[in-house]
Amino acid sequence: MKAKSALLAGRQRRTPAKHRAGAAEPAAAAPVRRKATVRMPAQERRDQILAKAFEFFSEYGLTAQTRALAEACGVSQRLLYSIFPNKASLIHAVYERNIAGPFKAVWLVQLQNRAIPLEDRLRDFYVEYYHTILTRGWLRLFLYSSLAEAEIAPTYIGEIIKRLLQTIAEEAAVTSGARLPPDPGLVQEIGWVLHGNISHLGIRRHVYRDTTPVPVEKVIGMHVKAFLAAYQGLCASTAR
Repeated sequence: MKAKSALLAGRQRRTPAKHRAGAAEPAAAAPVRRKATVRMPAQERRDQILAKAFEFFSEYGLTAQTRALAEACGVSQRLLYSIFPNKASLIHAVYERNIAGPFKAVWLVQLQNRAIPLEDRLRDFYVEYYHTILTRGWLRLFLYSSLAEAEIAPTYIGEIIKRLLQTIAEEAAVTSGARLPPDPGLVQEIGWVLHGNISHLGIRRHVYRDTTPVPVEKVIGMHVKAFLAAYQGLCASTAR
């Protein structure tokens, strides 16, 4: 702050050149021109904009201006809107490509493969889910969109996570012999006990920048064991 104040004071003491007696008028500054847009096929251009938009919104939030995004992409705002009619359509495309897109449908099939012990299925799934989905950029955009009350989080939960929670709860019920509650909302809450812990692990490591040295794989294994050990009690507690 002291150095900044000294700099400002120095600027105030200087007399602008145009106010000095006999000083020549400065030459007019040349207009700043944006670099010419590099031509590329339409699909390649769309993919380039979406990749940059994911990175851009992850860093600055959904309230960031599309003019700045266009500049970051090296295109005009007019070209940006020729591909995406409005900001909402751009955000929806980012959701489909970068939020929902990485989720693999085969994961749900693998979670229901009862030839493999459930603990192994859950551990393997969440290790891959963590490294594939719960990245720094994904989490930042997901949290930014939630704070902006955009539809990204509710849509992702409604389209993907609710089915995942149901699958986890049902498979754990079969393994433990516990009875699931008839209320679908309670079944989902049981699934959230595990899924919420893994999601928060990602937030701690990537957003809070927690430097705990314990490997992610070990922490995930701990959460899976704790969930399965407590499962019968969780189901019983919903009947009270």
